[in-house]
Amino acid sequence: MRATFTGPADVSGVPGVAVVIDVMRAFTVTAWAFARGAERIVFADTLEQALDLKARNPGWLAFQDGVPKPGFDLANSPAMLRSLDVAGRTVVQKTTAGTVGALAVADAGVVLCASFVVAEATARFLRERRPEEVTFVVTGEGGRAAEDLACARYIAGRVTGAAGDPAPFLDLARGSAAAANLTEGVRRGHRGVHPDDVELCLAVDTFPFAMAAAREGAHLVLRPVAAAH
Repeated sequence: MRATFTGPADVSGVPGVAVVIDVMRAFTVTAWAFARGAERIVFADTLEQALDLKARNPGWLAFQDGVPKPGFDLANSPAMLRSLDVAGRTVVQKTTAGTVGALAVADAGVVLCASFVVAEATARFLRERRPEEVTFVVTGEGGRAAEDLACARYIAGRVTGAAGDPAPFLDLARGSAAAANLTEGVRRGHRGVHPDDVELCLAVDTFPFAMAAAREGAHLVLRPVAAAH
């Protein structure tokens, strides 16, 4: 398998297989939502679209990142999600990195969304299908985020057998600017961030499913996918 690592704005053409990475925190949150019983995640282009979808669909929830905003149910915190009832619900998600990256490759033949918590399940999905080439979309910092690139390289290495021990990759992620920003946010008492967020984002292989996105009508929708053992 040939692996290409790129930012959302630098994707060339339409990939056959794209793996979109957002470790801190979008695709850690989606994995937690599925583990707690959410039915699907609908990606929104804008905050306004997210709130409009929620308003037009009673029972839907809306997640965003950053400071909590009126009308949204969660500010993209995996730790805070633990106290939110999402079972059987549809969640609309809009973030500054993860959802943007997914929408950038929405027309790819296969779109997977991943973070460390579903790394091995994502690798198993790819090993089963044996694609010749995979485009890893590193969403944070315009494609330069250390935690996302580390996760992408770990998953790629798990597919090819080049990576076994996750510790070096997790160390890179723990030392990233994103981890530092979340930690500083906790210290300053910022709303929308929890003291457990960083460690939950680094809890490698927590969940046994991959996450695949596909167009359903007018929207790109993410669902959990069981990976072969």
